[in-house]
Amino acid sequence: MKYLQPQVYSSSFTCPHCGAIAKQDWWSKMWSGGIHSNSDHMPLRVGQCQHCNKNTLWVMDKMYYPDNGNAPFPNPEMPDSVNKLYMEASAIHTKSPRGAAALLRLSIQVLAKELGEEGKNINKDIGNLVKKGLPEIVQQSLDIVRVTGNDAVHPGQIDTDDPNTVGQLFDLVNIIVEYMIALPKRVSGIYNGLPADKVKGIEDRDKK
Repeated sequence: MKYLQPQVYSSSFTCPHCGAIAKQDWWSKMWSGGIHSNSDHMPLRVGQCQHCNKNTLWVMDKMYYPDNGNAPFPNPEMPDSVNKLYMEASAIHTKSPRGAAALLRLSIQVLAKELGEEGKNINKDIGNLVKKGLPEIVQQSLDIVRVTGNDAVHPGQIDTDDPNTVGQLFDLVNIIVEYMIALPKRVSGIYNGLPADKVKGIEDRDKK
């Protein structure tokens, strides 16, 4: 699903309320309520989504409402235990990127447990998943979130105070869920819909 990062005064972006890529209408005010001839000097900015008619509230270039931190919507197939951490991270990631990175690291640790691993040592869990045939692109995504989140807890060389650096982790968590849960579920549903004789033919081929 395409995602356009919300930005103040942008003509359109992915609405944090309804998830649609929609045109945005804008108005702005001074702190005192007065109007300034140049909107760039008015700190209070409000955008209204033309799809759902709900508002976003900004102070200068930072969105304060809703409090999902401009993060992409979670993958619909994301397990509830992972989704809870994802949404908690999205609520704080513009205020505390470091805290969000640590939560996202924890979310993939919980995801590994959902996939049958112990969920105690995330590095070991990823290694076990690789042995089971985990695609390289998913392994790399997992390790990026793991390493970046670990730097948030034990500061190293990655700038986890940068919202843009941490913002990319949300996309990676969604990619991980897409490859490991959503895609296999869709393919399995289509495969199981094949005629029985075709499935048997495939199974007989693979026994050779």
